[in-house]
Amino acid sequence: MEEAIVSFAIERISDLLIHEAVFLSGVREEVERLKDELQRMQSFLKDADRKQDQDERLRKRVAKIRDLAYDSEYVIDAFILKVAHQGGFQGIINILTSICTKPFHLHKIGMKVKIILKKLEDISKNLPAYQISGEGEGSTSVSMMQQRLRRTFSHVEEEDVISLESMTEDVLAQLMKQEDRLHVVSVVGMGGIGKTTLARKVYKHNVVKQHFDCFAWACISQKCMPREVVHGVLIKVSSPSKEERELIDKLTEDELIKKLFHVLEEKRYLIVLDDIWKIEDWEILKKAFPRGKKGSKILFTTRIKGVALHADPCNSPIEIPLLNVDEGWRLFKRKAFPEHTTESHARSREFEMLGREMVIKCRGLPLAIVVLGGLLATKKSWAQWEKVQRNIHAHLNEAELQNQPYGAVNGILVLSYNDLPYNLKPCFLYLGHYPEDREFSKKELIRLWIAEGFISSSLESGGRSMEDVAENFLEELINRCLVQVCKSDYTGIGAKTCRIHDLLRDLCVDKAKNENFFGIIQPPIDEISTQILTASMPRRIAIHPSKRYVCLKGDHPNLRSLLLFQNESLVEVEISKYFNFKFLRVLKVVNRDDDMWHVSSEIGNLHHLRYLGLKCSGEIILPRSIGKLKSLHTLRVLGLEIKINFKVLFKLERLRHILFNSFCDGGKMCLGARNILKNIETLKYITIKDLIENGAVFNFTNLRSLGIRFMRSKDVVLFLKALIQLHRLQSLYLKMKVFLIPSYHDLEPLSQCHHLSKLFIQGKIQEDPHLRHHVLKFVPTNIIKLILWGSELKQDPMVVLEKLPHLKILNLTLDAYTGTKLICSANGFLQLDSLVIGDLSKLEEWEIEEGAMPHLRSLLLKSLYNLRMFPEGLRYLTALQELKLKRMKRSLVERIEVIDGREGEDFSKVSHIPSITW
Repeated sequence: MEEAIVSFAIERISDLLIHEAVFLSGVREEVERLKDELQRMQSFLKDADRKQDQDERLRKRVAKIRDLAYDSEYVIDAFILKVAHQGGFQGIINILTSICTKPFHLHKIGMKVKIILKKLEDISKNLPAYQISGEGEGSTSVSMMQQRLRRTFSHVEEEDVISLESMTEDVLAQLMKQEDRLHVVSVVGMGGIGKTTLARKVYKHNVVKQHFDCFAWACISQKCMPREVVHGVLIKVSSPSKEERELIDKLTEDELIKKLFHVLEEKRYLIVLDDIWKIEDWEILKKAFPRGKKGSKILFTTRIKGVALHADPCNSPIEIPLLNVDEGWRLFKRKAFPEHTTESHARSREFEMLGREMVIKCRGLPLAIVVLGGLLATKKSWAQWEKVQRNIHAHLNEAELQNQPYGAVNGILVLSYNDLPYNLKPCFLYLGHYPEDREFSKKELIRLWIAEGFISSSLESGGRSMEDVAENFLEELINRCLVQVCKSDYTGIGAKTCRIHDLLRDLCVDKAKNENFFGIIQPPIDEISTQILTASMPRRIAIHPSKRYVCLKGDHPNLRSLLLFQNESLVEVEISKYFNFKFLRVLKVVNRDDDMWHVSSEIGNLHHLRYLGLKCSGEIILPRSIGKLKSLHTLRVLGLEIKINFKVLFKLERLRHILFNSFCDGGKMCLGARNILKNIETLKYITIKDLIENGAVFNFTNLRSLGIRFMRSKDVVLFLKALIQLHRLQSLYLKMKVFLIPSYHDLEPLSQCHHLSKLFIQGKIQEDPHLRHHVLKFVPTNIIKLILWGSELKQDPMVVLEKLPHLKILNLTLDAYTGTKLICSANGFLQLDSLVIGDLSKLEEWEIEEGAMPHLRSLLLKSLYNLRMFPEGLRYLTALQELKLKRMKRSLVERIEVIDGREGEDFSKVSHIPSITW
């Protein structure tokens, strides 16, 4: 991983030589020599990367090089900061033209560079003779990885445990028992054995979905946060409105427990508490769970059998056995030979004996087998497989000496980490900064990786951006079974959210601690934590959720990232004392509980900031000093209302992503910003006046995602015509100012936006009665996700939409259609996966012909108060897995219910659907 650190230092120096060349008079030669020496060290580190685990002296040398790379980076960042604080070019010119031949700060940087050079040269002289073998087997080559990344990946979550059928039946049998008490069913086993996989399989089972009234899943982990757990369960089982949610968010822990208890009293519920560790955590949580209706259940997964027995002494825990060799081999083959080709099948037979020997070393643990399979999927030769086998033997021997029966399992996880390409190692370790069991956003992670410097700009080529490269890196980690996909994106191909297994996270945290890569602050529940920051602490600090107050004091000049998962009101961080954090690159602050937050103008002094994430439950007012953040790459602000001057923002040359969760009035576009607008890739959600007149929209040539609100109807057509030229735009959100009626006169230009795959239109679409074609003819044929909100269409939208060849997600909401009848024709909507129809106040009838929507899996109907009958054609939707009904007429719902064993009149229409909720 040290090679990645050195690589970043080289990039920082190159950046300085290009952008700040005018300020380097007198020291440029030393800086270039430093860059050259670091590049030489980088070559050494490529070879050392695979050897340092076996050589203590080599480890120490590598650590010294890493520290010198950090020192180099510090010198460069300090110089850039000096330039910024002295007024940029003019300030430096004033200094350069002073009576001194070489200004003091330049003399200082020159001396520091010479000291670092001397230390690097000393290391170089004392290195033992070695042969640089290029891209060794210990760390997969970047070029090989790039070739693999060009494959098509499928992120559909699969069950990674073989022969769970009997275990599934055991759990189901206990869940179906009709006992007149609160029954806790427990699944027990060691980490990585498949407890969560089994629980998830049961949770999604058709029988379970039909048996219980409501469901919720909560991750507990070693450091349980009772309030957050109860809050999450309450939200899931009650499906509150926005106003109700705001009230729930303000409740105390005791109030939440009482509220949840009351909600569950009259329901037959199933609550999964995944990965619970402590008896005392259950003692707190159980107060929220009443007896409920007969048959209510709590499902535990835990590594601690004593916790399961304490929770329900009357019920024996279900213990998952380890896999036998044949089961392990079948699971391994699915991962090691994923291509399902003739060549792959032949290779699996050729390597079977060697593979089975390695599978035996996994001791029947599914996680180890899956990760080993992911590792060997990247190895195509017998020699490479033998190399992995030898490494496993080495770890096994060491584990046996230390009396660790499952040491080889940990060794396999370590081997998989060691095999990563050097520039993927920091990306993987970084995942450990997320709290345990945390589901994280792919897009946020990618932007954080870029801000941290893990994604080199040198990898951009052929129209591929750093974001594309980072997404490929994540896909490689997924392909190696080091990261799990939680939710797919709207295309159904890529990942939307991910997670990392506890054991792999433990590996990340352990490695990060050893390499001083990041540190985690999470004070115990029963004490206040005062953290004294020092220069020796990790360069990245994450503060995890806790009930206790955390106070950060002291000076940490090397701090580069501060990631707050904690409520900011419980964390004292004096950003106004910016000199304590002057080298920050990443600052993420969440859940500031203020009605109005005036962000301190001192934030503008964090000159190196690349990622700024702020979240507030009220209004956020950003200062003009944001315009001083010349290195800013991502600005993400979540608040009830956001105020900022866009003229300031559009002066930031490196800004690529502007993300607000509510529409922000940007005022008039700055004409001088045209050369900067081409860098913007994400811009949402904003309201901009005079966008068309000055032609600013034509300069967003790299824009991929845009959310915009129009102030005037006349701007729409001109704006949409401009969009045709934005060939990278994939996602578009259009909204019209509420009082503007009609909203959209002509959306025809959208038909030429063939690059669009995601479209959201909010506002009335004006229909011309003289037109011969349907008003929705403008929808581009490549659309995958379409949301129409308040469109007030008189023509049946299905006539056009069912012919879109790629449409997978459709949402018609809030009188998007004002007619009385919808018809879904035979052979229509051939790719549709998810359909939402809601708040169509005049809809009375919906007809579904046989052969329509053959792949529909999810259907949500809400607030259709005039719908007379569920369509007969529901019985034809054989792929349908989930039907959700919200705020539907009670008389309609009763027709599909089973009450006291008696089926409703229309039950036969929906009897094939595994999950029906209302």
